[in-house]
Amino acid sequence: MTDWSKCLEVEQVKERVSGACVFTGTRIPLAARYENLTCGATVREFTEWLPGVSEQQTQVVLNFEAASLSKDRAR
Repeated sequence: MTDWSKCLEVEQVKERVSGACVFTGTRIPLAARYENLTCGATVREFTEWLPGVSEQQTQVVLNFEAASLSKDRAR
């Protein structure tokens, strides 16, 4: 499981979106990214549909998670 506390582009605030991990500065949960990208949406489409999240921010989150998963597999 990814430790999002080390990713500056993700925040978790108990009082916001029921404490779900969201893109920093937004109310957009990371789950929205999974739902859209697994249905075939591109990063660009995702950021167009959800204003407030940038392509760069989305890419940082994807890269962070990929690195985290690589570390988990190496263990």
